Amino acid sequence: MTQGDVNFWITIILLLIDFAIRVAAIIIVPRNRRPSSALGWLLAIFFIPFIGVILFLLIGSPRLGRKRRRRQAEINQFIMDSTEGMSTVKHDKSWPAWLDSIVTMNRNLGAMPMIGGNSAQMQIDYEKNFLDMAADIDKAKNYVHVEFYILAADSTTEPLFQAMERAVQRGVKVRVLFDHIAGKRTVGYKETKKRLTAIGAEWHLMLPFLPLEGKYERPDLRNHRKLLIIDSKIGWMGSQNLIDSSYLKKSNIKRGLHWKDAMVRLEGPIVAGLNAIFITDWYSETDVLLTREAAPLSTTSNKNALDCQIVPSGPGFASENNLRMFLALMYSAQEKIIITSPYFVPDESLMYAITSACQRGVRVELFVSEIGDQALVYHAQRSYYEALLRAGVVIWLYKAPTILHSKHMSIDDEVAVIGSSNMDMRSFSLNLEVSLMVKGASFVKQMREVEDAYREDSRALTLDEWMQQPLRSTVLDGLARLTSSLQ
Repeated sequence: MTQGDVNFWITIILLLIDFAIRVAAIIIVPRNRRPSSALGWLLAIFFIPFIGVILFLLIGSPRLGRKRRRRQAEINQFIMDSTEGMSTVKHDKSWPAWLDSIVTMNRNLGAMPMIGGNSAQMQIDYEKNFLDMAADIDKAKNYVHVEFYILAADSTTEPLFQAMERAVQRGVKVRVLFDHIAGKRTVGYKETKKRLTAIGAEWHLMLPFLPLEGKYERPDLRNHRKLLIIDSKIGWMGSQNLIDSSYLKKSNIKRGLHWKDAMVRLEGPIVAGLNAIFITDWYSETDVLLTREAAPLSTTSNKNALDCQIVPSGPGFASENNLRMFLALMYSAQEKIIITSPYFVPDESLMYAITSACQRGVRVELFVSEIGDQALVYHAQRSYYEALLRAGVVIWLYKAPTILHSKHMSIDDEVAVIGSSNMDMRSFSLNLEVSLMVKGASFVKQMREVEDAYREDSRALTLDEWMQQPLRSTVLDGLARLTSSLQ
């Protein structure tokens, strides 16, 4: 056989493999996947077949492993069984007629009931939040549970680390979870691990990507939750990571960037529900089920208390719990929807919900940052501005150099949601998130005050201004938008 014959047969074999890849992709890729995502992957595989297939095998499945999904189901069943028949909310005149069905949906998807008798305080002072968290940790008698997407021992977070150390010295059990990949990208990662060990905390990495140790999930599936629980009596949750507001990156410091976040401090029976989220994640990472720390969801009689529901979401669930809740709330709104999201890259269903609300006469406002810290997401987000502005959405650009990182939404003057979830497909499909839905005019009033503070530091984007964007920006925005479908 001549060299020419060899080359001929190699070419034939490669062509057959290429053809087989394309046929298999048409069968495999669209299965149980949204059309936009399937189309994105098919385009990648058809244009760059070998590289596209490798990428699909690495990050093509948005589901956690079977073992983790089983554990999530076990915890969900435990919560459902232990809270069966619990009804602690008052259906008074202020209770919206449409809210019952959303509470039921959240319960069916995430297992958590709506619980009354709670207090919730919004906190937006970045550095003071750490001081207040430290003060709460100093009240701990039994355990402190810390779970943050990004966690770093630095000068800003030092009060909190000192409080954890004091807790350990008092005999309090301190357990810490933080995300592996996010941690490795954080300045001072090794020093933070050493510090946690030195203070006596029991700590573990979330979703570790360590294939040589048999620990492997899709590498871009991340645990994005931010939680602090003290004895199931005091809880914190929201958007703020446990790190300096510059994130300690040289590029951020050079640009003068600082992050602005919103947290909510909780007291009442809902904190036990928040702790159930930590127990789930601890069980997933350690094989240890903290049944002793699973406090019952008790009730209180505070007549001014708030009704709250924890809504966990992520690839451990069969449905996109957070997206479904957001959609249901938007379609229920009668007067106003105010959204704050640092990474706003909606899918078709979310865009329809928002633009339909405008067409129904509902006022819709969106708070985003004037500048971005992640170029791809920033440009993908910008690609939606024209359609939103034409529909009537009021877009507020929070002024540079601050990154508005808060994640919350208010519906009319009755219901609000706050948590770790962005309004993008990563938060809907790939990240483990946790949201808190609150029914109560007093809490919505707090959120209104926060929104008013945002407006003072923002400027409204107009359609006329937006249409003056240079062509190069429009092209970049459009290209970035195409990549957002590869989920």
